[in-house]
Amino acid sequence: MYSTVLFLHSWIRWLAVLAGLLATAAAIRKDSIGLTRAQRRGFIFMIALDLQLLLGLLLYGVLSPFTAQAMSDFGAAMRDPVLRYWAVEHFALMLSAAVLVHVGRVLARKAASAEQKRKRLLICFGLATLLMLAGIPWPGTPNARELFRF
Repeated sequence: MYSTVLFLHSWIRWLAVLAGLLATAAAIRKDSIGLTRAQRRGFIFMIALDLQLLLGLLLYGVLSPFTAQAMSDFGAAMRDPVLRYWAVEHFALMLSAAVLVHVGRVLARKAASAEQKRKRLLICFGLATLLMLAGIPWPGTPNARELFRF
């Protein structure tokens, strides 16, 4: 079960990253087509992140040996950079990204003008995408994981 959920979490991240980049790029465009695309792509971005969050929470709370080890002695985990990354940093960055996408969509709905909607979507989607990119365990980092699991 762990390997299946980890496999799905690993591959769906690319859908979430792509959706974030596309939603952010659409929000840059300063016309009604760009705003419509940003809203539609933002919805896809939100769904992809929500699915990632669901899989991540399943890994974090139930399946992952890293978080189980970290939670058994949290003080020691905070002194170990790899365990701290999985127990706190990755989780916090990705949760923040998901929250930002939801907040951005709500703020855009409440905006008075199309330009305000666009700006709010651009800021929230852009920051969420940056947080996601910062939270990915890239090769060459102490927490490195495979970019594509098979």
